[in-house]
Amino acid sequence: MNALYQFLAKYYHWLLFVALEGISITLLFQFNYYQNSIWLTTANSAVGRAIDWQQQALRYIHLGDVNKALMQRNILLQQNNRILAEEIAQLTHDSTLSERRQKAQLEGIRLIPARVTTNSVMHRDNLMTINVGSLDGVEPEMGVISGTGVVGIVYMTSSHYSIVLPLLNSRSNISCRLRGTDYPGSLKWDGSNPLYATLDNIPRHARFKIGDIVETSGYSVVFPPGLFMGKIDKVENSDDGLSYKLRVHLSIDFARLQDVCVVAQDFQAEVRELEQRADSLLER
Repeated sequence: MNALYQFLAKYYHWLLFVALEGISITLLFQFNYYQNSIWLTTANSAVGRAIDWQQQALRYIHLGDVNKALMQRNILLQQNNRILAEEIAQLTHDSTLSERRQKAQLEGIRLIPARVTTNSVMHRDNLMTINVGSLDGVEPEMGVISGTGVVGIVYMTSSHYSIVLPLLNSRSNISCRLRGTDYPGSLKWDGSNPLYATLDNIPRHARFKIGDIVETSGYSVVFPPGLFMGKIDKVENSDDGLSYKLRVHLSIDFARLQDVCVVAQDFQAEVRELEQRADSLLER
């Protein structure tokens, strides 16, 4: 208590000065219209900026969730676009039939959102780790996609994580086709530029041009048909001269990839079991 008295006795003139200044400022802004309006305007502006900063911070915090939702929506829109294109090509005017067909083809597809935890693009055999595993319903040989195209195939899983064999791996081989045609080919990476891959085995009578879209063919249980892969950038002859070899500008920048989805199709396990049974019969 004595220390408080000493402090007040030493600095009372400064405390009195601050108190009088506070009273003076209050009276100035309270009884003078011009100063009062300036104070209110400045205060409102400061509060408005503070609220705006708060909203921007909240939007940034939830940006990851928004990005995941947009990615899943984009994937579904790609599928809807493919189905509608087929309907138009077949001159189907029955909207009810078209709607039923869309629902039937999308009904068996379940998307498991995930985030890339480790990734590389500098090696010939790159691998990727995502933060979902067997407890999330992920199994080996399931497809992995993003909002702009195909990423790769699940190689192995643990309880909470999975290793993905991305397109940027020499062992990756994804069945693709030119959009609007039924000519399938194999999309492979040559280990050089991570922005380009090669589509092999396109027949010489196929008609296409630079800039045409390459998409998944659907000739496997891993990926549904119609997922965007990239665009034709260059045309070359195959080594044997019997087909074309197309350089494809990939739709995904793997170096910046963060959010992905695992494609879980209800019939995948059934088809794999059937194929294994068929292989065992052929080996006898």
